[in-house]
Amino acid sequence: VITIDADLQDDVTAIYEMVAKYNQGFDVVYGVRSSRQTDTFFKRRSALAFYSLMKHMGVDMVPNSADYRLMSKRAVTALLKFKERNLFLRGMVPLVGYPSAKVLYERKERFAGESKYPLSKMIRFAFDGISSFSTVPIRMIMSLGFLVILISIFFLIFTLVQWMRGAVISGWSSLMISIWFLGGVQLVCVSVIGEYVGKIFKETKQRPRFTIEKDDFTPKFK
Repeated sequence: VITIDADLQDDVTAIYEMVAKYNQGFDVVYGVRSSRQTDTFFKRRSALAFYSLMKHMGVDMVPNSADYRLMSKRAVTALLKFKERNLFLRGMVPLVGYPSAKVLYERKERFAGESKYPLSKMIRFAFDGISSFSTVPIRMIMSLGFLVILISIFFLIFTLVQWMRGAVISGWSSLMISIWFLGGVQLVCVSVIGEYVGKIFKETKQRPRFTIEKDDFTPKFK
């Protein structure tokens, strides 16, 4: 199976090389852009930022590869075992795990029409990818909560020093320390709940734990 966008920008002659890679034993062949010269400066920078962000979030993706790819029958069958409904295919296909290769090609200018992916859709696309594959944002909230608690401890020390010097307004110290400390505790509590929700989130996806590439087991006894 070969998937390709309908805007005629992907080079169809790369299909020959994809099929050659398939005949060499690769089950997944990614069409990868050799450059982004046809993109605007903003599109190039935002694309690089997107792939860098996804990598830091723990999402395994092939940079500069969209939906132009070849997949063998068994790779497609393995992909269909993923039961989730919010499909982020760029992150799901690498999870199949079969041997893969890349084919570089030069993307052409758009033949007709305009891009259907403005900035708002790109941001939504990135959010879908992160929320479908990563629980890192939950841990970031927990880190933020501990940071706020540390700031509240610093405020506690600072206000005690100011109180001993007699340079504080009555009630200001307790109010500021309470706000910062309780805010940090709330963030930590929310992130702890989020950890449990994240585990439920992963369980409900019911993704296959592994994919058997080759089975050489032959029973000795009937």
